[in-house]
Amino acid sequence: MKLCSEGIKAKDEWVTKGYLLPDFDIDKVTENTVKQPEWVHFGGGNLFRAFHAALAQDMIEKGYSDKGVTVIEGFDYEIVEKSYRGNDNLSVLITLKSDGSIGKRVIGSVSESCILDSDNEKEYSRLKEIFTSKSLKMATFTITEKGYSLVNAAGETTSAVLADFEAGPEKPATYIGKVSSLLYARFKAGALPIAMVSTDNCSHNGDKLYAAVSAFAKAWTENGKAEKGFADYINDKSKVSFPWSMIDKITPRPDASVEDILKKDGLEGLEPVVTSKGTYVAPFVNAEETQYLVIEDEFPAGRPALEKVGVIFTDKETVDKVEKMKVCTCLNPLHTALAVYGCILGFTRISDEMKDADLKKLVETIGYKEGLPVVVDPGVLDPKEFIDTVLNVRVPNPFMPDTPQRIATDTSQKLPIRFGETIKNYIKNGLDLNDLKCIPFVFAGWMRYLMGLDDNGNAFTRSDDPRLESAGAVVADIKLGDTVSADKLRPLLEDATIFGVNLFEAGLADLVVDYFNRLIAAPGAVRKELHALVN
Repeated sequence: MKLCSEGIKAKDEWVTKGYLLPDFDIDKVTENTVKQPEWVHFGGGNLFRAFHAALAQDMIEKGYSDKGVTVIEGFDYEIVEKSYRGNDNLSVLITLKSDGSIGKRVIGSVSESCILDSDNEKEYSRLKEIFTSKSLKMATFTITEKGYSLVNAAGETTSAVLADFEAGPEKPATYIGKVSSLLYARFKAGALPIAMVSTDNCSHNGDKLYAAVSAFAKAWTENGKAEKGFADYINDKSKVSFPWSMIDKITPRPDASVEDILKKDGLEGLEPVVTSKGTYVAPFVNAEETQYLVIEDEFPAGRPALEKVGVIFTDKETVDKVEKMKVCTCLNPLHTALAVYGCILGFTRISDEMKDADLKKLVETIGYKEGLPVVVDPGVLDPKEFIDTVLNVRVPNPFMPDTPQRIATDTSQKLPIRFGETIKNYIKNGLDLNDLKCIPFVFAGWMRYLMGLDDNGNAFTRSDDPRLESAGAVVADIKLGDTVSADKLRPLLEDATIFGVNLFEAGLADLVVDYFNRLIAAPGAVRKELHALVN
């Protein structure tokens, strides 16, 4: 069994082994898409293949569309060369269900794969053809929050961006510079309308994309590298919109256990490839069954009928409420709590942590007792039902190969949103901060995590984090058995960019310090204090 156009023609063999094949004429859909593209997507990673491409396939199979999606990769060109084109743009989506069953589906809705390389005349010319097509309605993005940043760690515009500002839209080198260049081509083709839809998992993602693109439009217009109307075009919502969205679906790195299942089926050529940029590429993607996508309904050129396949379209305010519900209460804080304590307690699977009575009680308390009182119900999704699904279906799913080590990445950037907003809402609503016990325990746990010692006192590798060096320095000389003062931890405790608030001003510093001293009292103290807290 080979994953290619010719290989899937042996339908009986695939179907016998439980695979759902595309229920449409792939060649015809591809022809329609190439001639009249409607939907392009920037970022060819796992989330796109497991979610967006599957939605496109759902629409085609249900008769709501006769076109696929064009994927554009701008960070790691080898993803297109080795993963997409090497398999005729086909991929296998493995859905890992909580009941132990798996769904196996061949995705054939990616009609064209393109490389965002302004130095490659053939590739870039094709992208300009697509962006000057009147049929194009929207571009979606999964390029990570970092992909929208034009500045370095010091907050200064990077030299590459400055060079693109100066050189103009002809051959930009930066990612957003290239996106802006394609929009300039669309502007010159008659100021054609389009929706630029970030579906990255970050707050107010549409604003981040707008800020980056508009900075290029402003710079190019002011320095005479672009026609004067270009900046106005980008700022005109009736021409170019930047809707907000909230997306939620867990798509871990392709797992060896899933690869083994596919190999036993007789599927060839599955060996993952690590590209020269370190991207882990495989012709399959494994993902959970649960998914949510809520988008602000601002599409000046119209849009595909995604509402027919489960996407919720609403207003900006509702998207904001849904995003805060998820990120500040119903999912992300629970994940971070499990990540921090999972690493210290030696877990390597998130699902295994939910078999631990103490950890399970910890996240239940954070979600239901400490978080829900300040959640605003967005109306389109019920917060309690959302948490129910997270804690009873999603996180405990033993077949999802997700790790606390992965989720612990960039924790310093996550704490202020995932927990700080709850504290702010307690203050805003006049609630008693003394009712918060488990959230401060997570703060203390993160500082304990920074020591890089597990609960037995053995060293472990901390996950990447931009504040790892500076924050870790505060606890670097602390040993198990020490007792530290609030002043020792003050550089962290008073930093509102880490915890969302100054913990001294919020009146929570003493509790966090007390917890921390308990957690470092001796080997085994983390388990002891966790058990005492939740029982």
